[in-house]
Amino acid sequence: MKPAFPFATRRLMMGGLLTLLAACAGAPVQQPDQQADIARVEAYLNTSDGLQANFVQTWPDGGKGQGVMHYDPGRLRLDYETPGSMKLVAQNGHLLFVDHRRESVTRMSLGHQPLGLLLDQPVHLSGLISVTAVQHGQNSLQVSLARRDSESQGILTLGFSDIAGKLSLLVIEMTDVERQHIRLDLTDTTVSGQKWPDAMFTLSASN
Repeated sequence: MKPAFPFATRRLMMGGLLTLLAACAGAPVQQPDQQADIARVEAYLNTSDGLQANFVQTWPDGGKGQGVMHYDPGRLRLDYETPGSMKLVAQNGHLLFVDHRRESVTRMSLGHQPLGLLLDQPVHLSGLISVTAVQHGQNSLQVSLARRDSESQGILTLGFSDIAGKLSLLVIEMTDVERQHIRLDLTDTTVSGQKWPDAMFTLSASN
C-alpha cells in the first residue's frame, strides 16, 4: 500500500502540470498580461476560505488514491478514503501525515518543499517566490512556482478553470529535483467563504 504523499517517505520532500514542467524553469514572468493573471491567482489563494474538493492523487508510479480536500488560506487537509484511511494536515510551515492502517505518524517542515509555496500566509507570488511559467488554454489557466533561491529543486504547478474571469482550482502538481510528479486532480470544488474550524487543521495525530 502506498503512503499519502510520496515526499513523506520517498525523498519527494522538495516536491508542474503534465510534461510541460520540463520547460517551466526560467526567468520570472515579465509580461503585463501575465502579471495580471498572477495577481488573480494570488488573490484566489488568499481569499478562498472554506474551499472543499474531492481529489484523486496520482503517484510517480501511476498508482492512485482518493479522498476529500479542505483548504483555507495558509492551511490544507487531505482525508484519504483509498487506498486506506490516512490524513495529511499542513499549516504554519509544518506537515503531519498519519497512516491509520500502519499506525504511523510523519512530521516534517515545509520550508524547502513545493507544497509550502501554496501555504505561505498571505501568499505573495513575488519576492522569495518565482513564477516560472504562465500557461493559457481554453477556459483554463496554469501557473508554475518555485523558490527563487532554489528553482531547480522543486516546482509547484496550479491548474485552474478560468471561465468568465472566475478561477476555480482543478489541479495541484509537485515536481521534485528528479522530475518525479505528485498530482492531485480536483472535482466538485466549492468555496463557501467561511473558514473551516481551526480543529480541522491541528497538527495532532489524534483528530
